[in-house]
Amino acid sequence: MEHKEISDAIMKGTTTIALICSDGVVMGADTRATMDTFIASSEAIKVFKIDDHLGMTIAGAVGDANYLVKVLKTQNEFYKMNESKPMSPGAASSLLSLILQENKFTPFYVGLILAGLNKGVPEVYGIDYAGGAIKESKFTSIGSGSIVALGYLESIYTPSLSTAEGVKHVAKALQIAMKRDAGTGDSMKLVAITKKGFKEYSKDEIDKILK
Repeated sequence: MEHKEISDAIMKGTTTIALICSDGVVMGADTRATMDTFIASSEAIKVFKIDDHLGMTIAGAVGDANYLVKVLKTQNEFYKMNESKPMSPGAASSLLSLILQENKFTPFYVGLILAGLNKGVPEVYGIDYAGGAIKESKFTSIGSGSIVALGYLESIYTPSLSTAEGVKHVAKALQIAMKRDAGTGDSMKLVAITKKGFKEYSKDEIDKILK
């Protein structure tokens, strides 16, 4: 099987999102893990805290993605010890891009989003499995439900959105993706990153947001 065929199969099911707001960023993902048409788990974690100002979403091969999360967390701690400050989203995306590029012939089959604050300014980066990194000015989505999610986000986006409003829109985009994409489903995880720090929304909070 060719690399692209393997990648297409592994990247088939999920929806991960990051949205830039006026006061921070919002990230979200569903919790369904699939193996082709088989639902392997309904409790998969796809949004991770790297630091108070930095988060990461994962799509693709679970082992590959979880390894890269651990690498980034470790490198961020080393960076803080050496530089007396945490990694910026741009620096973190550059590190992951180099790792993926160096391994493109024996690749990590993942699609990643890095989002957070750089000196108070919200930033979002999408990274593909070959190490291509794109800095987004509004939002991005990765996974099989991303087409549906991106269509909704495109229709509602304005730069003046607050994170409180952004959380509602990311939740709605995920809800729509769950209805239209078989690889996206079960429940969702939502986080917001602002100058106040990293906030993860509880199930009860998400249920209220979706009402």
